[in-house]
Amino acid sequence: MAENRVPRRRRFVVCEPRHFAVQYAINPWMSTGRPVDVIRALDQWQALVDAYRAHGHTVDTVAPVPGLPDMVFAANCAVVVEGRVFGSRFHAPERRGESVAYETWFKSEGFEVQHPEAVCEGEGDLVPAGRWILAGTGFRTTPEAHREAQEFFGVPVVSLTLVDPYFYHLDTALFVLDEENVAYYPGAFSPGSREVLERLYPDAVIATREDAVAFGLNSVSDGRHVFIAPGAGELADRLSGRGYVPVPVDLSEFHKAGGGIKCCTQEIREARS
Repeated sequence: MAENRVPRRRRFVVCEPRHFAVQYAINPWMSTGRPVDVIRALDQWQALVDAYRAHGHTVDTVAPVPGLPDMVFAANCAVVVEGRVFGSRFHAPERRGESVAYETWFKSEGFEVQHPEAVCEGEGDLVPAGRWILAGTGFRTTPEAHREAQEFFGVPVVSLTLVDPYFYHLDTALFVLDEENVAYYPGAFSPGSREVLERLYPDAVIATREDAVAFGLNSVSDGRHVFIAPGAGELADRLSGRGYVPVPVDLSEFHKAGGGIKCCTQEIREARS
């Protein structure tokens, strides 16, 4: 039951969507002919920040930069494990300026940033999961970046191949529930990767394609509360049945760019004391 689930306070990094727009198309969700309501995006983003703080989490904000409309997707900027920052090298030229902006912020906070040599899109494809890091490839982040991350962090990296372009980042197809379990959509992965996930997580929460398309797997969990897209109702019910507490937050304006709750959220995992 939910009483047995213990939340852990998190430190999140976000970026206000002041300049959010769909000015190019680099995934199947994006269409330059589909206008973005920036006021609605700002309201939805603020609701997410408020929800995090209401549940006891710390939220830091990085200033947005004009000309970088996808900078709101803070998860793609880096992955932070035990206070060590492995930065980003974006696949799309349009997003490469984001790496500099976020590196500047991390340095101002006293972190050192390791630049990947290979294409790597931060927590979009590198998902810390307790004893290891789950790592996606197939559309953005390359297998070479998986090897770099393992060498940098000294943590085992488990490579998973994505095969559906609508789930172009790992964080659109899978999210970590706690130190021991995940939720994921099997159809987003190659047959071999599905077998790996079945072996690692025999008790995983399995999502439908409908849940995944609703950005239900682009969620954030603190071990008890799951901040989740309202459209993923079946997945929310399954999570409730496992003792988690769904916290619906509507980020539908960001779906126009292929993003959601997790895309807008970078987590800083501090060094262990």
